[in-house]
Amino acid sequence: MAPLSPPMDHVDRILAQWKQERQDLDVEPMGLLGRLARLRTHLAREIEKALAAHGLNSASFDVLATLRRAGPPYQLSPGDLLATTMVSSGTMTNRLDQLEKAGLIERAHNPEDRRSVIIALTPKGFALVDAAVTTHVENQHRLLEALGTDERAALDGLLRKFLAAFE
Repeated sequence: MAPLSPPMDHVDRILAQWKQERQDLDVEPMGLLGRLARLRTHLAREIEKALAAHGLNSASFDVLATLRRAGPPYQLSPGDLLATTMVSSGTMTNRLDQLEKAGLIERAHNPEDRRSVIIALTPKGFALVDAAVTTHVENQHRLLEALGTDERAALDGLLRKFLAAFE
């Protein structure tokens, strides 16, 4: 028995319209990239909802999670934080200001160089990011329920190969 083909999605309708209007174009890449873009939108919305339950957004979670992953003493230089987040220094400063105001991080003088600072999780920030990452991982499992274990592994391998072409 042949496997069932998935139902048509929004991208299929767009591709059909282009095929009707421009038979001369191979729009297959548009399908792959369009689906990735639409998935990213749906996934980002679901991730933001899960993080909002902890009073966070993906930007603030990114900073807190980076500090948490760093291990004890859960602190990094602003430059190290910048290197992991791919945002401008102005954007990072804004994020740090908001997190500091909320009592989730603190800026301290770097003991090795008094001209620079170290960003550290506060106990409140540590507790919050630990709770949020638990929710985040549970949510990620939920978001991937539509795929079986083998499908997840296959997709992960394909995406890793695709991403490597850019990085």
